[in-house]
Amino acid sequence: MLAAVPGAVLAPRAQGGPPRVAERAHAAVSRTAAPGAEDRSPASRSATAARRAPAPPRRPITNLPAPGRTVVLTFDDGPDPRWTPTVLDLLRQYHARAVFCLVGVHVAEQPALVRRIVREGHLLCDHTWTHDERLPHRSLAVIESEIGRTATELATLTGRRPRYFRAPGGNWAPNVIAVARSGGMAPLGWSVDPTDWARPGSSVIATRVLAAVHPGAVVLMHDGYGRREQSVAALRTILRVLAARGYRFAVPD
Repeated sequence: MLAAVPGAVLAPRAQGGPPRVAERAHAAVSRTAAPGAEDRSPASRSATAARRAPAPPRRPITNLPAPGRTVVLTFDDGPDPRWTPTVLDLLRQYHARAVFCLVGVHVAEQPALVRRIVREGHLLCDHTWTHDERLPHRSLAVIESEIGRTATELATLTGRRPRYFRAPGGNWAPNVIAVARSGGMAPLGWSVDPTDWARPGSSVIATRVLAAVHPGAVVLMHDGYGRREQSVAALRTILRVLAARGYRFAVPD
């Protein structure tokens, strides 16, 4: 099984990135209140378990130790009703598990799709509520709302509070990481970035991943925000070639 590495190196910052969800009035985003001691809901039990877990690492995880040839596939910015189901179908075809870094506003719009992701054995990752790439520059209250609201929504839908967090645009900062860690989430970066969000062509995306992948690599791809047919086509090739090379597709503990 894969395990997080407290001493992992910092994730490379994404250059550019997919467009954000339209700017929202952050004042209208209510902060999530902590559940009371008498609250025995799945979300409350999940939060209690998170508080009892070992402290998450302080730096983004970019590689994970693995037995043999193992790779971690991650998909950002969903769930998207057009692209995420196809990604799930492909993963199932190769008996592959993956990490889905979900945006809260999309989670609220696609609850059935979120439940399918969990049902098929994949891991959830908090990718904030609105994908605000300027999150490090916001107030503490806004950062807490962006991260906490998504975590609570996921826990309410699935009974599982996310154990990983990914900063929009890879814009890591101590204030953002501190809030994620306080919620029991480890910062999840990546070591392979084909910049598929820029739509350079499916063959280019696949070639970049296949050239850079290595045992324990964390691969960044996207299944949300705009057209992702190139990412889906590239995923078909990536899964086929890596499976032929003897790779396994797993998720961290």
